[in-house]
Amino acid sequence: MKQHYPLKNVQQEKRIYRNRVVISIGIVSFFMLLLVARYAYLQIKSYETFSTAADQNRIRLQPLAPSRGYIYDRNGVLLADNYPVFSATMSRADVEDIDDTVERLTPLLELTDEDIERFKSRIKTSKKTERVSIKLNLNENDIARFSEVKYQFPGVNIETQMTRYYPHGELFAHVIGYVGRINDKELKTIDKDLYAGSNLIGKIGVEKSYEELLHGMPGNESVEADAFGNVLRHLGRKDPIRGNDLYLSLDYGLQMVASEQLADRRGAIVAIDPRTGEILALVSSPSFNPNLFVTGISSKDYSELRDSLDQPLYNRAVQGAYPPGSTIKPMFGLGGIHYGLVDWSTAISDPGYFTLPGDSHRFRDHKKTGHGSVNLHKAQVVSCDTYFYVLSYRMGIEKMNTWMRQFGFGEKTGVDLPSESTGLYPNPEWKLRTRKSNWLKGETISVSIGQGAFTATPLQLAMATAITANQGSHVTPHVLRESKGAKVHKVHNAPNGRIQFNGKPDDWIKMRDAMIDVVQTGTGRGIRTPMYQIAGKTGTAQVKSIAQGKRYNESLLTERQLDHGLFVGFAPAEKPEIAIAVVWENGRHGGSAAQIAKPMFDYWLLTRKKNPIRPASHQISGGLMTAGLKPSELPSGSNILSADPNASPTAQQNNSATQQPNTANTTPRAASAAHATDEE
Repeated sequence: MKQHYPLKNVQQEKRIYRNRVVISIGIVSFFMLLLVARYAYLQIKSYETFSTAADQNRIRLQPLAPSRGYIYDRNGVLLADNYPVFSATMSRADVEDIDDTVERLTPLLELTDEDIERFKSRIKTSKKTERVSIKLNLNENDIARFSEVKYQFPGVNIETQMTRYYPHGELFAHVIGYVGRINDKELKTIDKDLYAGSNLIGKIGVEKSYEELLHGMPGNESVEADAFGNVLRHLGRKDPIRGNDLYLSLDYGLQMVASEQLADRRGAIVAIDPRTGEILALVSSPSFNPNLFVTGISSKDYSELRDSLDQPLYNRAVQGAYPPGSTIKPMFGLGGIHYGLVDWSTAISDPGYFTLPGDSHRFRDHKKTGHGSVNLHKAQVVSCDTYFYVLSYRMGIEKMNTWMRQFGFGEKTGVDLPSESTGLYPNPEWKLRTRKSNWLKGETISVSIGQGAFTATPLQLAMATAITANQGSHVTPHVLRESKGAKVHKVHNAPNGRIQFNGKPDDWIKMRDAMIDVVQTGTGRGIRTPMYQIAGKTGTAQVKSIAQGKRYNESLLTERQLDHGLFVGFAPAEKPEIAIAVVWENGRHGGSAAQIAKPMFDYWLLTRKKNPIRPASHQISGGLMTAGLKPSELPSGSNILSADPNASPTAQQNNSATQQPNTANTTPRAASAAHATDEE
């Protein structure tokens, strides 16, 4: 039979087709709308977010370290310079495996364990795109070896950075100090934004005291980089602000004279302008080359400095605590007048020793037979110990302490240099607190002649001498004379108070006259001159104790057991322009120390204006000063082609660790061992 098929339902098929079309259009439209919405969300609402993220993959904001401010002496002689060195750097954004990269770089750049440790500590706390130095001061061989395999180290670059150079080496090391690479301890305290891109920070001296002024403010630069961190083009720049230039009160010529006088000797010299408190020279001998520390001193070099018996790293001028000996007798004598215990006519009979009532122990004078009848003037001129033994017995240690602290003994002077020692002016409370025992009257006797537990720094002696020269006007020692740059900093160059003194103004003049006679006819007569008058006082500080009944015998002592020689003085006596304190370790006598001071007085008062000492050549507006330097003294690997491009804008207006070791030489002596001699 023939099969019949139902006829097509055209209307139904059309309806189904239309429904399918509508549904398809709806689905397509829905996804189109969804795509448009997403596109709008990304392009409109989230534009800034994703634009920033995209730029971060392409654009880097790199910090620009500021140029450190220059340091000059009072005449414009350059003391601290900047010069360019090559440095290997990388950032966390450019290197996937930092440890592996450093490991492969170690033999190539001869990285030390210290280099690696310092780099890893710094990069952990740095911003992701901040470039951190792996090794500073690369030499030509380092750069050549790296250039051959640069393709193996994507993200590692060789860059030029500015670092510090001290053209005069040892001459100003203890006062200017040096900069060094930022260590872990400093990383925890510094402002990381302020030091972004910087590797160096002041460690000691002026470099540390005025770090905030010298450092400057960092800038930044926008660059477009590829996936390997290579810079394709520069997009924008905010220039860094260079640090302030510092002009110190130091005088190059006077510093040179002082250094030459202490050459091959251990000791310290401080010269101050008593009218302002400006430090004119500050020398600690022996010294060291600060350039060794800038980019990292070798273990061998540091060991030699640290272990040297002469302790060149020790700043004797500011940190050295010495028995001041008879140099404090002018100040102490004025204390007797202040308390009304003596006047200029008060005399004692000196048999060559002093004994406390009820005690047979003899405190000896340096002259065995004594000085006969002695008043205050004569006591200064011949440095009669017995006179001051008697005065101290009358005054007592508490009054002595109160009076002498006005001159700065036992206190920090307030100098603008770090790590200053307070010295020690002892009293009963100090002894009970530190030694758990009561004060003895015999200790008061020793303190009266600058012995016993009494210690002072050369800087304190210079300040006390300046106050005496000023007839009681107090000054604070300082080395900064002027600061020029973006940051405002004013310096106080004037007396800042007076000693509370109950005597007459003439008493200061009479003490000055006594100090003049010390130089004219007394223990300092070896430096008298007809050209001008010097007011001074010699002193000798005992190093090795001498038993009761024994006499001092130099021939039985080693060189380091000999007495220290000290001298303090000012000139011209009537109108002082300079005050000097000299400490010559194991120099035997105060008269010998006075001989060291004499050329300094001569230079400052007679020679300086007509024939000043200057370096053979020096730059006025920045750049390296290499006059008088040996080739070996230039930093290794330095590429000294040009000076800091941001040279000082003000310089053209001018025409021109650490550590404090224990030393046997500064150990206080017991009262029974008091001994002093001021003979030449």
